Amino acid sequence: MAKILFIPLSMVSGLIAGLIGRKVFEGIWGLIDDEEPPDAEDRETSVPKLAASLAFQGATFAVVRGLTDHYARASFYRATGAWPGEQRPESTD
Repeated sequence: MAKILFIPLSMVSGLIAGLIGRKVFEGIWGLIDDEEPPDAEDRETSVPKLAASLAFQGATFAVVRGLTDHYARASFYRATGAWPGEQRPESTD
């Protein structure tokens, strides 16, 4: 039941994570390079710079989304007393 009740909060936190992730990426990219991040649609984009930008952007979004999801679940747990998901990772033994 907790998983079903958590779905709206998860959707909202995902949208917020996307916005935060974009701002974090843009802010850090501004420290790395004076130009805008390269775009795959630009003809003049160098492949190494594009690959580095995309890899960094993906890592940034994954970290922000993971942390946002975890804190949303922790907040839900504090409010309801039910954890929306697995208590512990399954053992690989």
